[in-house]
Amino acid sequence: MRSVSIGLSDIGRRRKSNEDAFFRDDELCLYVVADGMGGHAAGEVASSEAVDTIHGMVRRGNAAIQKLLTTPSDDSLRAVKRLLESSVQAATYMVFALAELEPEQAGMGTTISALLVAGNRGIIAQVGDSRVYLVREGRARQLTEDHTLIAWQLREGLITEEEAKSSPHRNVITRAVGNRDYVEVDTSVVELAVGDKLMLCSDGLHGYLDEAEIPGIADLGFEQAARRFIALANERGGRDNITVVFVQIAD
Repeated sequence: MRSVSIGLSDIGRRRKSNEDAFFRDDELCLYVVADGMGGHAAGEVASSEAVDTIHGMVRRGNAAIQKLLTTPSDDSLRAVKRLLESSVQAATYMVFALAELEPEQAGMGTTISALLVAGNRGIIAQVGDSRVYLVREGRARQLTEDHTLIAWQLREGLITEEEAKSSPHRNVITRAVGNRDYVEVDTSVVELAVGDKLMLCSDGLHGYLDEAEIPGIADLGFEQAARRFIALANERGGRDNITVVFVQIAD
């Protein structure tokens, strides 16, 4: 199996700059979306540096990926999961160190949603509230967990879904890459099949989407779908930067 992709990012209708960043490499089969935060364009620095660091680390660890492809085992799968997690940790340290050097960028950080496709497996690393979705057989499923105050309150039963929609704490993130020198990274593995589609996106997109809408748009074809997702977020307000990386698993 192989993966083909498209990535698009848009400033939206309200922001003066785009602090999102993305990366896609169909040869390495690595895909990343980052949503930066921080004043004085620090969010733009954080997301860009994080994406570059993750790419560099994964590229240098390609031997572990090749081992998983040629001699798959529990050990080789764990090694690739560690590689992706270590890449996010390296990005965390890099962004934190840059902020220490530049006082104007103190406290900058970024979300990270990273996907590495290795054969029939998708390995995911997650920090923050960008998301990865899987679209299969007409249904969409969120593969990542949001690291936000709202998500925690919902899990603990402190608020209802209806209350969450109007909560003033909707944008409070509980984990980010770079605001400290270490972050807890969620990693997971999903089995993939030919025809599967995966969507990585910032909250500037998923904040305007109902999950049930995703499969119908995905059926437009991955390039048209990516453009439609961007347009839809803008039509519904475009209050944030909007980024999507759309990946299709092909034969």
